[in-house]
Amino acid sequence: MFKNIPFERVQWITSSFLIGTLALAVTAVPLYLILVSTGTWFLWALFFFYTAATGLSITLGYHRLFSHLAFKAKRPVKWFVILFGAAAWENSVITWSSEHRRHHKHVDHDDDPYNINLGFWWAHMGWLMFKLKPEAPIDNVKDLEKDPALVWQHKYIHFIAAFMGFVLPTLICGLYYGSWMGALGGFLIVGVLRTVIVQHATFFINSACHYIGSQPYSSTHSARDSWLMAIFTFGEGYHNYHHEFQHDYRNGVKPWQIDPTKWTIWLLSKVGMTSDLRRVSEAKILLAEIQQARSRIQQGLDYCGGDQFTEAARLKLQASIDALHHAQEELAARYDHLQTVVKDRVEFSKGRVAVWRRELREAMTHLDEILEFDLVPRAV
Repeated sequence: MFKNIPFERVQWITSSFLIGTLALAVTAVPLYLILVSTGTWFLWALFFFYTAATGLSITLGYHRLFSHLAFKAKRPVKWFVILFGAAAWENSVITWSSEHRRHHKHVDHDDDPYNINLGFWWAHMGWLMFKLKPEAPIDNVKDLEKDPALVWQHKYIHFIAAFMGFVLPTLICGLYYGSWMGALGGFLIVGVLRTVIVQHATFFINSACHYIGSQPYSSTHSARDSWLMAIFTFGEGYHNYHHEFQHDYRNGVKPWQIDPTKWTIWLLSKVGMTSDLRRVSEAKILLAEIQQARSRIQQGLDYCGGDQFTEAARLKLQASIDALHHAQEELAARYDHLQTVVKDRVEFSKGRVAVWRRELREAMTHLDEILEFDLVPRAV
């Protein structure tokens, strides 16, 4: 059973922590809730605060602020991220950002730390538990290493994580409830259970968001948009967009898309705590959507041109095929115009964007009609 496990490659401390906290979360936590009656509003209020604080410290801070420099933040925001981000037990800002920048630079290739091509489990957490290659040098975060606060966090990350993540919630609950059992609740619920939930939410961005969902902006990499993942990851689920436009402070750019991290950054900007929020222009976003739509349409038309359809099926599909040909011509014209708009940085009306997006949806509807025929591969 264990003969194929490369034990010499196991990261024993990291693996023990990940397995140990998960084991406590599925055994000790339910037992505590069943046997102890201190599960009051305060314990759960602290749990939800810590979940939001540590989760947003990763998505807003480690990810969008430090890894991608998508906005600037005042000192209170930075220190909040430094302290509560450490409590997420995902290493320091410097280490996390270095690995994430390598992921973007080498996505889906050998130097991608959590390469999805090595399997879902590897991308989820296997890359943390095993090191198949020598540790890559931290040489791509020179900008972050100039910040004394980040250097301090990097140096003392495990002490900060232990205090903020486990000791502090244990002390708070112990003092509030005035008992050792209350303190145990703080450790198990606010410390252990919350850590497991926040960590696996982050891990799902590396695994599920490269595995399930749509690719409206590009199919040159495995990243995908998933509204379901966005719910559990503070808006990070729109991963196809993020890989195309990684320096945008938003992941969910459409009004209906769920992105609490974006909303938080925007709200903080209104009280002067964040600034210089970087945004990709509507023209550039639409250009990517049109290019991806043209690529998918061409694949669909190529399949339609083959011999796999009977004459009856071809006649039934002819209206959709004709519509796709027309859409292809229209989108080509839109694409050429948008290239000029992006190059010259010309703004155009929201009404025009809405019309073009409606054309895109109609073209995709015709493509979906073709995809309903099993002879056309779903990967189109």
